[in-house]
Amino acid sequence: MDAIVVGGGIGGLAAAVSMRRAGLEVTLVEQTPRFTEIGAGIQLAPNATRVLRRLGLLDAVVAEAARPAELSYRTWSDGSEICRYTLGREVEEEFGAPYLLLHRADLQRVLAAAVPAGSVRLNALVVGVDQDEHSAYVTVAGGERLRADLVVAADGVRSAARQWLFGADEAVFSRTAAYRALLPAAEVADLDLPDVALWLGPGRHFVHYWVRRGELLNVVGVVEAQAAPESWTALAEPGEQLRQFDGWDHRVLKILGRAGQMLRYGIHTRAPLTRWGVGRVTLLGDSAHAMVPFQAQGAAQAIMDAGVLGDVLAGAAPDEVPEALDRYARRRFGTANSVQAGSTRQGELNHLPDGPEARARNARMAAHAAGNRFPPFATAWAVDVLDPDEPTVGKSVDGRRPSA
Repeated sequence: MDAIVVGGGIGGLAAAVSMRRAGLEVTLVEQTPRFTEIGAGIQLAPNATRVLRRLGLLDAVVAEAARPAELSYRTWSDGSEICRYTLGREVEEEFGAPYLLLHRADLQRVLAAAVPAGSVRLNALVVGVDQDEHSAYVTVAGGERLRADLVVAADGVRSAARQWLFGADEAVFSRTAAYRALLPAAEVADLDLPDVALWLGPGRHFVHYWVRRGELLNVVGVVEAQAAPESWTALAEPGEQLRQFDGWDHRVLKILGRAGQMLRYGIHTRAPLTRWGVGRVTLLGDSAHAMVPFQAQGAAQAIMDAGVLGDVLAGAAPDEVPEALDRYARRRFGTANSVQAGSTRQGELNHLPDGPEARARNARMAAHAAGNRFPPFATAWAVDVLDPDEPTVGKSVDGRRPSA
């Protein structure tokens, strides 16, 4: 069978790799002249790295990654630790795959290397997707019409394909904005930073972790905002991040100060859908379930989509495509939507104002960590998308082996 993938980001590339492994001929159509993954750090939990192993890419990804030993939650004002969880070898033993930290460009490079250059159409803007009973079609700027047995739209949070399938539907501003930067490890070596840390404060939180084998520190400061452009390349005003985090622990302020001018972008999501596809055309990744990044699961869920897509299409005949794509959506729909909702709730918890609610949250977090090696959202890490009888997100992971 022939498939067309629209979009050359992490989700689109993973889908192309997965379907090629399932025996399909794949053409990937990307509007930019070359692969350019915008952004910086990315976290891949075991639910995603298990899929990368299945695709034969895990070793190459590990070679580019940092492997954290711990996750630390801290209070905003003095940096005192609320609780700590393990992310090292114990995670791999428990969930069957590692927890990795990467630069997004490094992950994209590994994925792109697994797709033959002859299967990629760069500098090709898709202006339409349609279908008939037997085929699906992609029209690119200039009028060329490409035919395939199915089309996978991995065209991101601003997905045009989503609107072509389901009508007017805009990305939703999450009322949060993020400041981000990368710092060489030597510039923060004196701060004795944990591998991964989340600092929680009123109306904002601060995250940092190592990427590119520990050579760079990825820094993200999230604040509540009334408006912010989605641009991943917009510069913040000089010193803006320091004003936003005024009064925070001196280590946070030192990191922000040493970062210099930072990038600032508005975080957007998409409303949940009741279905992801029509006939021979389906959505994947952010086009289907864009979420706030507060459980570090956006890319992971796209990679899981890709794993299931290859699974349901392996051995399928062209006339079986609509039913196979329907099974793909059914196997992914509940998990992806649950993680999307959970990520939103996590952001609300991260930003509680000082006072009784924040103290109660911190007490709950400390109590949970006292009896569990992994954070509550590690329930999502136990989901194995390559098993059609996958467990439901929300099953307990309490330090013992999960049921998956």
